[in-house]
Amino acid sequence: MARSIPHKARNKRKKKLLRAARGFRGGKSKLYKVVKQAIARSRMYAYRDRRNRKRDLRGLWIVRINAACRMLGGSYSTFMDGLKKNDIALDRKVLAHLAATDFDAFKTVFEKAVSR
Repeated sequence: MARSIPHKARNKRKKKLLRAARGFRGGKSKLYKVVKQAIARSRMYAYRDRRNRKRDLRGLWIVRINAACRMLGGSYSTFMDGLKKNDIALDRKVLAHLAATDFDAFKTVFEKAVSR
């Protein structure tokens, strides 16, 4: 009688990767070798882009703050310099949120930072 060889671990590994590749198109979701490559690449991009997203968001915050400063007749650089000189400790994320949602509050912060 032929001996049965269990491949539980291998099948579990394959199933896990195939599950992760659901939604990929073509062979990237069906062929094991191609699935392994696609998953490796997607994880590499995900790792890289988690860091790039922080960079992109900082740029967006700066653009929003600068637009609000321009509306009030100033510039981003003078505003940020005024914040530092007047010891106002608000980060760019909070300032951008104020500029986008509560312009009156941003205006008061702007006036305190620029007036010297």
